[in-house]
Amino acid sequence: MQELIRFFDRVVYWVEGGQDRPAVYYIQDREAGGVLVNAPIFSPERLASLRAVAEPKFLFLPSRLGARDLAAWKSAGLQLVAYGHEGRGLEAPMDVELDSKTRFTRTIDFLPMSGRTAGTCVLRLKNKPGALFFGPALEPGADGWPTLVLHPDDHSAEARLFGVLGLQDLRYEYAFTDRFDPETTRYGPGADQAIQQAVNQFLDL
Repeated sequence: MQELIRFFDRVVYWVEGGQDRPAVYYIQDREAGGVLVNAPIFSPERLASLRAVAEPKFLFLPSRLGARDLAAWKSAGLQLVAYGHEGRGLEAPMDVELDSKTRFTRTIDFLPMSGRTAGTCVLRLKNKPGALFFGPALEPGADGWPTLVLHPDDHSAEARLFGVLGLQDLRYEYAFTDRFDPETTRYGPGADQAIQQAVNQFLDL
């Protein structure tokens, strides 16, 4: 694992993936414990490496695209968390079905952004400096900052666009997506302004 950013009450790690499969992140949070964002391939060695940082409690799926070895992770004691439309039909049943009012703690909540898939959902660390885990809703552009990239197999391009436009009033310094290269991907600080600028360019505003 590679430490990406450290806050006073939490640390964000990159675990694996980001090119041929969705990137996996691990949040060590003082209140929530260990939170996996996307599912890495399960192994006892991987579980032990996570436990060396913090006992993993939750496995959050921003979308079904990051689902791997869910039954094994649940057997290891993690609770599977996903937005309603996304969680149905997975290999293992959800433990927590998200909606816009769900939160892990006072400062960790979720923002539905369906479009790439029917139940794409964003995890938000609200307290300053703030961070968003976008899953496949955004991905790095040519300059390395996350932006909107439409795909032919999007569930709804219109929903993706409206979801991104809804970010305009949010303030956050860091942003993480399913596509990640530690050498080239830019994730902060200054993510909110960079993303807004990229989206404006996409829309020719």
